[in-house]
Order: sequence, then C-alpha cells, then structure tokens
Amino acid sequence: MEQNSNDQFNADELEAPKWLTKEFITKVLSQYENKPQLEVLNLKISPASAKGDHYASVMFRASVDYKSGENKLFKSLIIKTIPDQDGHKKDILSAAPVFKTEIGMYGKVLPKFEKILQQVGDTTKLYVPCIYQNMEPRQVLIFDDLIPLGYKVMRGREATFKELQCSLSKLAKWHAVSMKVQNEEPDFLKEFKHGMVEMPNFAEEPMVSMGMDNFLQFLKSHPTLAKYIPHFEKMKGNYLQHLYNYMTEHRNNRRADGYYVLCHGDFHLRNMMFKHDKETGNLQDCMLLDFQMCNLCPITVDVVYAIYMLMGPEQRAKDWENLLNYYFSILLETLKKIGYKDFFMVSTLLPMIWAMKVQSIDISEVVQKNESRQKCYEIPGLVEDMSIILARFERLGYFENL
Repeated sequence: MEQNSNDQFNADELEAPKWLTKEFITKVLSQYENKPQLEVLNLKISPASAKGDHYASVMFRASVDYKSGENKLFKSLIIKTIPDQDGHKKDILSAAPVFKTEIGMYGKVLPKFEKILQQVGDTTKLYVPCIYQNMEPRQVLIFDDLIPLGYKVMRGREATFKELQCSLSKLAKWHAVSMKVQNEEPDFLKEFKHGMVEMPNFAEEPMVSMGMDNFLQFLKSHPTLAKYIPHFEKMKGNYLQHLYNYMTEHRNNRRADGYYVLCHGDFHLRNMMFKHDKETGNLQDCMLLDFQMCNLCPITVDVVYAIYMLMGPEQRAKDWENLLNYYFSILLETLKKIGYKDFFMVSTLLPMIWAMKVQSIDISEVVQKNESRQKCYEIPGLVEDMSIILARFERLGYFENL
C-alpha cells in the first residue's frame, strides 16, 4: 500500500496490516461466493475513512480485481479491524469488547430484525450485509463498499429535515422490533448489556474526565452564559455516576415505567451514509453504520443522542419537536404493524402521542420523567379516544383470560 501523508486520514490507516494480503482476500471472496478456484489478480489498499470518523477501529478500502472461471470481475470492499500489535494505536475503545458486539449485531441481531419487518411487508434495510466476520486470530469485519452503490458520508453541511427523518425512521423501526423481540424472546438480546460507560477506565479517559471542566471554562468565558455556572458546578461531582446508573438501569434497577430498547449507542451523522438520486438530488435512502456500542438501555439514550449529535443547531432550535414527533409516530406505526401487544401501545405510547399535539407539554420531559408522563393522561380528548379503543378491546375479547 502506498504511503499517504495527507492530513485528511487517520495516521493508523496509512499503512495496512501485514495480514491484509492477496491470499487473505482470495480466501474471503472464495468462501463468500462459494467458488474455490477464484483468483485475486490485483489488490489495492487505501484508507476508508477520514480523520475523526471513528475511534474504536481502523478501516481500509480494498479495490479487488479478480477472476472467477472465465469472468474477470471487480469488487470494492471495506475492511474494518481493531488496531493491534502491527503498530496501530490502542485506546479505551479498542481495548473494550466492542468488536464482539458488532459481530453479534451483524451476524445475529440485524438479520432477525429485518426478517421481522419483511414478514409484515416492510422492506427497510437496517444494515449493510457482512460478507466476512471473525474474532480469531484477528478481529475483522468485511462489507461491500457502499460508495459504488451511491452512498456517501455527509461532510461539510448539516443534514436536511428529510435526511433526519430518514435516519430517525430507521432508528424507530429498529427500536420497535427490539421491543417485540425482548417481549417475546427475552434471552435473545441478553448479551448486549454493556454500554460505553462500562468500558475499561471510561471515567478516567481524558475526553470524559476533562469534559465538565472544559465546559465550565467555556461558560465562564461567556458572560451571557455565566448564570448557568452554579448548576453545572453542583452536578460536577456526581453526573458521571448518574450517567452510569442510567445506562445500566435496564439490568441493575429496572423501572416498571421504563422504556428499554436495543440502542445504537452512537447515533450521529458520521455513523450513517446517505444516497441521493444523481439526476434530481432527491434523497433515496440512508444506511446506519457502526454497531459497536449497541446495548440494552433506556430508549432516551438514542433519542437524546439524536438531538445533540445528529441534529444541527437550526434543527435543535426550530425542528426538534417535529422530528421527535415523527420518530414516535414511526415507532408506534411499526409496533402496530409487527403485532406488538396493543396493551403497551394503549397504556404507554398513545398518551405520549396525544402529548405531542399539546404545545404546553415538553415532549423531552415526557420521555425522561414519569411525572411529566402522568400529565399526558390529563389531556382533553384522550378520555374520548380511550373510551372507543377500550370498548373495541372488550368487544374483541382482549380482556378475557388475561
């Protein structure tokens, strides 16, 4: 692989691992295409991501010319691996078992989730199919490259309203299916229980440990924000513990009124790619990526993450409520479509949908705080709506043999 000193790439991706050879790629493609005589003619390796796109892994693009029978073919592959003894850096994320999580997502969870959607006629693609995965002797995932298929990572601009809707729609469908799976097969997702806050030395990592100090310094340097300093000074000593308690609530202190899903855990723009029509520029699809942080936790982890890490300043200022309303509408629609228990939707989600229509109720408070959720049940119109629905349940025999 040619050395590249361009500052746009991560330093640990300028030189490919020694094991990434013609022989290795030949083995991968031969197994994937079930063609033992397949022969790689030429292999070119280059960095596959820009600086800052990721932290827990290194990614390479393999441009492969190969021969299968009499046919000469080309394939572009993305190889994702963990920095190792070949000289790549190690950090808090690469030391954690994040690769095992991602392999489990690609090999077990996401195929099942898509199958559940397909069974009700929903052809949404939740992930890029993985053509090779392994943990030993090295941790590797290989995918078809999305760029030749028209997908791109968004750079140099904020996402549009429709692009945000597209990504939130996929998240909502994923969350809905995870609710159904947890309800019907409670052991299926039990291995996905450890999130980012449980990684080795998480609280000591400079990015984390210095975060509040840096933020307080920022507040102090802007007089218009100084009034907020006492609030953050007060929480400085225990906010990481509160975060830990919240992220592990699913198994350590599960609440009867909690909403738990398999969260993506790192839901931001660099972890998705978008496809637009070449002629019209219209959005066609988005694809979610990077499932290393997936874990069972409160639904608000991804929802709040989306507000601060997915939306741009303009959307946070003007559109965040509309976007969250859209997310919850897709969540509810999908739960109905896949046959999730109506009792949950009626008792828990329907009042929230009513709350979205009332400007005086803060939907973010509704999602996070039970006292705010209780206010949903006081909304005019809900009683009439519920009377019709519950009468229908009674008529259909839903309350018999409970």
